[in-house]
Amino acid sequence: MIALGKKTLEVAITQLGVQEIPKNSNAGPAVEKYLKSVGLGKGYAWCMAFIYWCTKEAAKDLGVENPLFKTAGVLAMYNKEKDSVVTDPQPGDIMILDYGKGLGHTGIVEKVIGTDVHTIEGNTNDEGSREGYEVCRRVRKLSTIKGFLRL
Repeated sequence: MIALGKKTLEVAITQLGVQEIPKNSNAGPAVEKYLKSVGLGKGYAWCMAFIYWCTKEAAKDLGVENPLFKTAGVLAMYNKEKDSVVTDPQPGDIMILDYGKGLGHTGIVEKVIGTDVHTIEGNTNDEGSREGYEVCRRVRKLSTIKGFLRL
């Protein structure tokens, strides 16, 4: 369903610059909208909730069901969607990072240049935190990524 991935990317682009209010609170109108989409209130890490919300909005625009498992857990999503895992990233794929001890992070692939994967991520910042405060563009090395989910 390449169309859904590309539409999800388009939705994510519209969210660039969204920030937590106040910073470092996992709260604010937009962040709480992302968290609510997976059934959570404010205060939780929201990178996967952001991806889920973007996919939900894209699916609604395309008149299809959101195929993603409803969770804010990055590794829970990866494990539940094993049939969708690919290793050759393309725009619209969901990037999965695994930091060990159940900690993960995610974003959506915007483009790939060589071994650099350009993403749009929620709950990050320009300094690279996995517990940041905004939606922004990041560049990740392919070798650091656990895998990609293709919608």
